[in-house]
Amino acid sequence: MTTALWLLFVLGLVGAFDTLYFHEWRGKLVADPTMRPELKLHVARDAIYVIIFATLPTVAWRGWWTAILATLLAAEIAITLADFVTEDEVRAGIGGVFPGERVTHAVMGIVYGAMLAYLVPTMWRWMQQPTDLTLATHPVPDPLTWSLIAMAAGILLHGLRDLCAVIGLPGSHWPYEPPGGTA
Repeated sequence: MTTALWLLFVLGLVGAFDTLYFHEWRGKLVADPTMRPELKLHVARDAIYVIIFATLPTVAWRGWWTAILATLLAAEIAITLADFVTEDEVRAGIGGVFPGERVTHAVMGIVYGAMLAYLVPTMWRWMQQPTDLTLATHPVPDPLTWSLIAMAAGILLHGLRDLCAVIGLPGSHWPYEPPGGTA
């Protein structure tokens, strides 16, 4: 389980780079209303990531809860696949997805797959146990646990930022100017 959590940590680092560099700095996605279909997917995926990053180091998803965790993990994959298609459609006006961003997404997919490969045996053991959400007993270094929880908080904050842009709240494009002037 610890290896799965370290891979989740790496995924969080690469995801933070993707979000801050490609989505925020280069793409300024929150400033452009045409990006809302993509941002809706990001909001949904962020909700799942908050749960995964906050609970995997601290909670054992036993019995039927394992099926709920598996459903969340599969939903994340489905959302990501939909995002690949959607971002090609909505970003045509800004020249498409940045080449480096495609590479970053590929790396994230590989790390996510490796994380799942290490997580599935633990999930299998959890599935055999009575249904319960309980504090995890797997040994996880405290700095890793707290880093993943901090990442969950960062994902939550950025997901809320994207949600504000999706619903068009005033100022949600800050610090960028929307295309065509003020909004």
